[in-house]
Amino acid sequence: MSRIVGRRLYSSGSQLIKTPLYDCHVEFGGKMVPYAGFEMPVLYKDQTHTESHNWVRNNVGLFDVSHMLQHRLSGQNVADFLQKVTPINLSELEVNSSSLSVFLNEQGGVIDDCIITKHGENEYYMVSNAGCREKDIAFLKKELQNFSGVNHDTFEGTLLAIQGPKAAEILQKFTNESLKDLTFGKSRFSQLSSIINSQVHIARCGYTGEDGFELSIPSSTAQETKESQEFFRTLINEYPDIVKPIGLAARDSLRLEAGMCLYGHELDESKTPIEATLAWLIPKSRRQDDATFNGASNILAQIKDRSLFTHKRVGIRTKGPSPRDDCKVYTADGKDEVGYITSGAPSPTSGGNVAQGYIKNGLKIGTEVKVEIRGKLRDGVISKMPFVPSNYYRG
Repeated sequence: MSRIVGRRLYSSGSQLIKTPLYDCHVEFGGKMVPYAGFEMPVLYKDQTHTESHNWVRNNVGLFDVSHMLQHRLSGQNVADFLQKVTPINLSELEVNSSSLSVFLNEQGGVIDDCIITKHGENEYYMVSNAGCREKDIAFLKKELQNFSGVNHDTFEGTLLAIQGPKAAEILQKFTNESLKDLTFGKSRFSQLSSIINSQVHIARCGYTGEDGFELSIPSSTAQETKESQEFFRTLINEYPDIVKPIGLAARDSLRLEAGMCLYGHELDESKTPIEATLAWLIPKSRRQDDATFNGASNILAQIKDRSLFTHKRVGIRTKGPSPRDDCKVYTADGKDEVGYITSGAPSPTSGGNVAQGYIKNGLKIGTEVKVEIRGKLRDGVISKMPFVPSNYYRG
């Protein structure tokens, strides 16, 4: 069974969907742009992209990520189902813990990336990408035909990311429960404040490389939506020297510095997790020859023999104009093409530019390359990721 709950997910023609926090974005001067079928803030008034980026690295940024698709999965065979469509080992995941994983096609290509949270042996919460919404639902629905006793619902609500080194300091003001034992990758349901009457799912995670939280706040009724908006406003209005709303532009440059993938750029169905340098997503316990997850034979073969694929995901630093998607990468002498860029941007934190791309196997960190940018070959170097050290709270 797979169904979508919530009317806001449906729109006619080219009409963009508004998240529950839309009114707040307009109120705080958000520049709204189309993104994955939603109307989302890319920047806010009186903030440049660089200022927004640096604010998150030093204070607290609020990101509306309500466009992401939230899932509930339960039932007697739910673990077997999830371990078929992803390479995760759920027996190794503690209750109220989460892990990054990927939906895989039969060849081991990445259909989408997702975060899976274990709420019980037969109960899971999952978040996947907005841009893959229709594809993911169709994929999961098809796979579910082979599994009885699995309930799958997708639902909408306010999904709010609170990111930055002072995130815990701010969020702690809204709960009587200590956040010190809620380490990176852990989650809980809590009563957050007198503003929100529903239980809120708090996960310590994020997409910036900084400490932070993602809050799933029920917003299926007008009253619940009003409460989520009031919470958003309160965070900003009561702590203006620490908290600011942040848009998509800084979200992208922050995740690039953190060495994180963006689906449709670093990940797609033509690439396996091994090519994407995500071999760690396949735990040792799932690397047996009789592994049953989608594409297991191809993926396990690549783990054993790297000559079975030609390119791998790497980090690249450059100077001058920033590289963009599809910029070609050449050897240091500029003679031989060795790869291409999938994402690139100036790095406000470390200076210069940071990029991710796919480069021929055998080229190591520290190898000098040339990147074709605006018709000219620019100096670059294959670099270790993350470009900026992560600051996850591990207790």
